[in-house]
Amino acid sequence: MSSAAAETRENRMGTMPVRKLLVSMSIPMMISMLVQALYNIVDSAFVAQINENALSAVSLAFPMQNFMIAVGTGTGVGVNALLSKSLGAKKQELADKTANVSLFLAGMNWLFFIVVGLLFTRVFLRGQTDIPEIIGYGTTYLRICMLCSFGLYMQFAFERLLQATGRTVYSMVTQIVGAVINIIMDPILIFGLFGFPALGVAGAAIATIFGQFVGMTLGFYFNLKINTDIHFSLKNILPNRFILKSIYTVAIPSILMVSIGSVMIFFLNRILAGFTTTAVAVFGVYFKLQSFIFMPIFGLNNGMIPIIAYNYGARKRERILETIKLSVIAAVCIMLLGLLTFQLLPDRLLGLFNASEYMLQIGIPALRIISISFLLAGYSVVCCAVFQALGNGIYSLIVSIARQIVVLLPVAYLLARLGDLNKVWFSYPIAEIACVFICTVFMKMIMKKIDFAKE
Repeated sequence: MSSAAAETRENRMGTMPVRKLLVSMSIPMMISMLVQALYNIVDSAFVAQINENALSAVSLAFPMQNFMIAVGTGTGVGVNALLSKSLGAKKQELADKTANVSLFLAGMNWLFFIVVGLLFTRVFLRGQTDIPEIIGYGTTYLRICMLCSFGLYMQFAFERLLQATGRTVYSMVTQIVGAVINIIMDPILIFGLFGFPALGVAGAAIATIFGQFVGMTLGFYFNLKINTDIHFSLKNILPNRFILKSIYTVAIPSILMVSIGSVMIFFLNRILAGFTTTAVAVFGVYFKLQSFIFMPIFGLNNGMIPIIAYNYGARKRERILETIKLSVIAAVCIMLLGLLTFQLLPDRLLGLFNASEYMLQIGIPALRIISISFLLAGYSVVCCAVFQALGNGIYSLIVSIARQIVVLLPVAYLLARLGDLNKVWFSYPIAEIACVFICTVFMKMIMKKIDFAKE
């Protein structure tokens, strides 16, 4: 990027009307994440056509998939931080080394999950259920996803290199194309269309990795042909101590933040399985559906964070406050739409997943109760992003741990002991109330950090 272009971008960050700036920076990421959310829903909807146990198996596999994503995205956050810093400091050699090392780390992540997939998949699933058919489905699905995760981790690596050098549109393209290919291949491989064999759950897994390999290929092409800020060379691929320390000092907290969700889902699945495996299937469906509500907010956050970070560096308090205000309003509006949808149309949402009468009986109250938490969740999600933008990522980690491990799981366990499944779902609104309280305390603390007039 030329110095003139960089100056233009910096001026825009500091001078463009905040509303227009926030929209322009958030919309591409929101679109990308909506497509990803749509893929999650469509994938499970097709699997549900096999039978309810297949849907339960994919739901039980989700914590491990979430952990795989945590490792990939967390490593990418660490790589991005070092790469962007190196480019900004005009340290081209270090930037090139970091980019090449990111590919090595992607390969190591893949090898790690090959071992985990071969040795621990059945143990992981048996920790949540004892039904042989579900364990069989889950083992098949997870092992394919884990043993063939090379495409997943390389796609992560190439996308983060594009993002770190300001080429977010190309990163968006790799994500969207990969997700669309996945959606197209799902019914073909699951049900055996156009002469392909009907592979069932295995077909869903193969469609997933096929989309990842397509995304990886596009990411490789864009970096090789368009990303002129970095240069690839085999001699630079092995890491040194400085680069590893620099990357994982940032990456480990990020990995932990996302992994907390996997821990919560694993143990909540165990609690729900004590009632019925249909409850596990309902919980899995909820997670797919809620991603369609939360993903746009995460896209909004991706646009908001650099605006706040830039204006914090420029000591422009009013622009920071306006960005936070607009982001909270937008997030709350999105969550209100989600709440109305879950309250008014729970039967139709569950119908997307071929829900039986029993699944509807459990799922309708579940979606209505859990979605009460949406009223507060938009505020909390934006607050956590503000903490990260202002360099207090530890606040976000504390909020995540408090919400999912300290409050939600113990409350769900205690409510489950009352013997009423519907009461377990109230653990979500209760946890969100606690989360809002903690976020508000941290926001008051962090507001002092941007009170430049008192410095």
